[in-house]
Amino acid sequence: MSKYLIVGLGNVGPNYTNTRHNIGFDIIDHFCLTKEIQLVEEKNGFICKFKLEGKTIYLLKPSTYMNLSGNAIKYYLNYYKVSLKNLLVIADDLNLDFGKIKLRTSGGHGGHNGHRNIIENLNSSNYCRIKFGIGKSFQKGEQVKYVLSKWSSNELESLNTKIDICYKMIVSFILSGPEITMNNLNK
Repeated sequence: MSKYLIVGLGNVGPNYTNTRHNIGFDIIDHFCLTKEIQLVEEKNGFICKFKLEGKTIYLLKPSTYMNLSGNAIKYYLNYYKVSLKNLLVIADDLNLDFGKIKLRTSGGHGGHNGHRNIIENLNSSNYCRIKFGIGKSFQKGEQVKYVLSKWSSNELESLNTKIDICYKMIVSFILSGPEITMNNLNK
């Protein structure tokens, strides 16, 4: 039986709700709502388990905050004995225009501290990731303020559609694998 760990990155707490940096959490929340499943607070995060066509899926929102996400991911990969090839991490990406979504099977951290910590903890950058573009609409020195700010009204208009594309990517990743998903859904 195949096991998958699907992780949305973000920061816990009301100050971070609906911010660009929490898009990973938002996508996991959308997945839970669509599948009518509920996350439960456990060690290092909020997690749930469900089955999808005979596969065991764990959804995780780490409670370790973005910059220490690797701690929770390493813990749950080991605890549930999930293969690294069945890990999928969802996070914001400044290097992609808003709403551009890409699935990748490996890569560097690209300046993202969550990915940096995951790579350090796993001693590998060979894990799948969904990169959700948030763009670079900020002045020099304002990056942190930008990623921790709320979505603009223009962004909010198409956000649900983009989140639904990510939902489809996750399901395709689980059922068809990363190559088919990239070929069919990377735009």
